[in-house]
Amino acid sequence: MISFENDYSAGAHPKILQRLIETNMEPLPGYGTDHYCENAVRKIREACGCPEAQVYFLVGGTQTNAVVISSMLRSCEGVIAAETGHVNTHEAGAIEYTGHKVLTLPEHQGKLDAGELKNYMKKFYEDANHEHEVFPGMVYVSWPTEYGTLYSRAELEAIAAVCREYEMPLYLDGARLGYGLMSEEADMTLSDLAQICDVFYIGGTKVGALCGEAVVFPKGNAPKYFMTMVKQHGAMLAKGRLLGVQFDTLFTDNLYFNISRNAIEMAHRLRALLHEKGLTFYLESPTNQQFVILEDEMYRKLSQKVALSFWEKYDETHTVVRFAVSWSTTEEDLEELAEILKVG
Repeated sequence: MISFENDYSAGAHPKILQRLIETNMEPLPGYGTDHYCENAVRKIREACGCPEAQVYFLVGGTQTNAVVISSMLRSCEGVIAAETGHVNTHEAGAIEYTGHKVLTLPEHQGKLDAGELKNYMKKFYEDANHEHEVFPGMVYVSWPTEYGTLYSRAELEAIAAVCREYEMPLYLDGARLGYGLMSEEADMTLSDLAQICDVFYIGGTKVGALCGEAVVFPKGNAPKYFMTMVKQHGAMLAKGRLLGVQFDTLFTDNLYFNISRNAIEMAHRLRALLHEKGLTFYLESPTNQQFVILEDEMYRKLSQKVALSFWEKYDETHTVVRFAVSWSTTEEDLEELAEILKVG
């Protein structure tokens, strides 16, 4: 069976595995204080164009979202997100578990609208009873979104302007950041994102690493005692070297960007293949995820040979499914999929 189920089904890029082997017996201090973590921090600062940035390595996306959001909110505050935002749909209430509510707004192909955000904030503070409600204290976006779509620079800057007006940090979830940056539709660089956002993370788990994410506070604006709160949430590794070596490797010789470009190239071919086979798209994305509508019987048969992600029921007889490619997807994978779809 071939897999287009997600972008983390493979292990790690061979160069990362090789570096882990090469450094395996080297005795190093723990908790991210080793020189590989230091090298990775330096390289990420350079890539972001932010020499003053604070960079922290955490174990996974859900832990990262929970730690960043809870550490930057007061106890009476919640985080604004699109209805389809990852923190609202696929993290098992992790944010609420920290004591903070996810405040949802309508989504537009996975994205928030700055005008609707401004209207929400205006109405909140016009409500004479707002002191009895959960205060909106932060805005969460992901880039790419859950639907693989991208905010343009203008869209993200408009959201950031509302955040500044109401003194809320803008947090960008970059679980698939590399795939966004390498998309032909992207009009922002890593340094652009660092200028616009108050905090973001560079995803490793879905972009070539075994595990791990790199949280970046580009203005040196991390909350006080941030690493202590990371540990409280179980998101810190004693063997911090595991994350340091991986991100040091990813940010050496543009590996992170090169393997992300491979995923986008494979996504173009996948999209063309799905069109060629006459499948109906629910949503075409400019990144590594494509969403199609399958008749349920076809979905059942296809699932016997291809691992796919259920997304949602479309109607009584059709299902929306996701095809995802990644850094590890090969031309052979697509050729095999083409043969399976030909038979189907």
